Amino acid sequence: MVDDSIPASPNLVAGANEADTHLFNTNYPRDYQADIVTDLAAADEGHACPECSSPLRMSRGVEVGNIFKLGTRYSDSLGCTFLDKDGQQKPVIMGSYGIGVGRLLACVAEEHHDEHGLVWPVTVAPFQVHLVLLRGKGTPQAEETADSLYADLQAAGIEVLYDDRDESPGVKFNDADLIGCPIRLTVSERALGQGGVEMKLRREPDKTVLPLDAAVAGTRSALEALEAEIKSKVTPVEYNVHR
Repeated sequence: MVDDSIPASPNLVAGANEADTHLFNTNYPRDYQADIVTDLAAADEGHACPECSSPLRMSRGVEVGNIFKLGTRYSDSLGCTFLDKDGQQKPVIMGSYGIGVGRLLACVAEEHHDEHGLVWPVTVAPFQVHLVLLRGKGTPQAEETADSLYADLQAAGIEVLYDDRDESPGVKFNDADLIGCPIRLTVSERALGQGGVEMKLRREPDKTVLPLDAAVAGTRSALEALEAEIKSKVTPVEYNVHR
């Protein structure tokens, strides 16, 4: 049996059925023929695992980090060494392990967005809550309430982005959607007139009004629900190291 990539791959190295012996520049079908030419290399759904024979499961993934074994290439050049248990000087074996912020942001943007902007998962959002102040033209109650709520949220350990700019509601709401924090809290005269603070999940159109004295607890409860939802989607994968 021959993999279907072999006929299109010239001058390959092949085994010679002898220990430490190889054949160079082998070509199919000049040097050998096969009874079957098919895809042997690519794994597919249901194929047997080469380690445990269980059926393989396929799922879509995205690369957010990478690992490179650098060996001693750079440690040799830099003279980076260590003393082993026998007191002998040896070059350090190096590795590169990275999760790039730019790569992570690109992956989040690709998977979590809508026509208005980002929709950050709560587990990786730069801020958990986007607090929006709409001052209005009346009393300073909205600003005082927003300042107080901002302090209370921070004291509760909640990460908050506070928008207290002198901009129109439309500009502030559009910016909040563009940034995409999981929860938006809006302090305005209208919300206060309804008895509290307006809360909206970034991914949903519906809004609710939290009573002022329950605003922090209600926000915390909503965050915990978002975190629990993500945890419920995690599929544990056992990592086996075969030596």
